[in-house]
Amino acid sequence: MNNKIVLTNISKLEGKRKTGLDKYDYTKYEVTKRKDFSQCYVCFYELAPLKSAYPKHYHKYNTECFYIISGSGEVETNDEKLKVTSGDIIVFPCGEGGTHKITNTSKNEKLTYIDFDTTNSPDIIKYVDSGKIGIIEHNISSSFYKENSQVDYYDGEK
Repeated sequence: MNNKIVLTNISKLEGKRKTGLDKYDYTKYEVTKRKDFSQCYVCFYELAPLKSAYPKHYHKYNTECFYIISGSGEVETNDEKLKVTSGDIIVFPCGEGGTHKITNTSKNEKLTYIDFDTTNSPDIIKYVDSGKIGIIEHNISSSFYKENSQVDYYDGEK
């Protein structure tokens, strides 16, 4: 764990790009590396035009907070689609009420935001459209399952 103050500049951070299917394309710049911090995760995201970072989901045990730096987009919740633009702050509480998916709605501009997360571990992430569950153990592992793959408690035991 890191026990020192972090002072950096976004120009010093290494971007990691991730794409998936035709809907997902982002570059992430980590300020607090997950391996170094146990209570707070901070990173910048740049979403490509008309792309999302992640599928619609919620965290069982962690809160997320986004500050929109530039661009425009929408946040899809369980009930509505909210327009967001530079200067907006969105707080997603843990639990189903914090369900979200952020998408860049521009055809030619990046959407840039900073993401502040708590890092309670393990966390359970529910992907509401696909019926998946993710189990994230901080700095150890990430596993994803289909909800309907549940087995009996004693299944496979001798």
